[in-house]
Amino acid sequence: MQAWGLTDVGNVRSQNQDSFRIDRISETALLAVVCDGMGGAKSGNVASRLAGEVFSEEVLRSFRSDATREETEQMLLSAVKLANIAVYEHAQISDAYSGMGTTLVACLVYEKGTLILNVGDSRAYYIDPDGIRRVTMDHSLVEMMVLRGELTPEEAKVHPHRNLITRAVGTSGSVTPDLYFLQPGRGDCFLLCSDGLSNLMSQQEILFEVAHGVRKDDCCQRLVEIAKERGAPDNVTALLVAV
Repeated sequence: MQAWGLTDVGNVRSQNQDSFRIDRISETALLAVVCDGMGGAKSGNVASRLAGEVFSEEVLRSFRSDATREETEQMLLSAVKLANIAVYEHAQISDAYSGMGTTLVACLVYEKGTLILNVGDSRAYYIDPDGIRRVTMDHSLVEMMVLRGELTPEEAKVHPHRNLITRAVGTSGSVTPDLYFLQPGRGDCFLLCSDGLSNLMSQQEILFEVAHGVRKDDCCQRLVEIAKERGAPDNVTALLVAV
């Protein structure tokens, strides 16, 4: 398996509050993480980096190839709880960090399958020969409105409150992530991204770049460039995992 990632400040923001990590745990296990921070000029950047570091380092420390799927799921849940505590406690240090938080979407590919964990509105997509599908559900106000039938998905993309998220890492003393299990085939891909990309590209456009691009190793570059061509009002991060 292979993975590539790229993050860009975009065309409007002065600071990049997105971050990503790719950690190869072993020859048969890989962890990929994308975080999108929120808060003041300093704090969003700190929150995304800190959450990614704490989460990933705990997974690297605790992962066992002989663990059951349930044990591996519990390990991921424990890792995101530790990340949440780290960000939440850091936010108490000074007013500059008050209220900071971050999204987190992670993909653990290992011998038994793939586990996807998310908090917030950074997304994971799964691409296989049948096409593309979004694995994660956004923890956002507009997603709730879509589920209730109050907005269409197209209306949600341009809603004035589309950036309001209902769950984040570090904004309170506890966090509730969603967890998904998939069994990909050889050659299938996972794309993790911040909303700076998903707000500007449709699933079919993402599928085209991943499935029909000449090279996988420059796919993230192409995705980021498309977002920037469309204005990129937010930071943009794309991370591709090829199984």
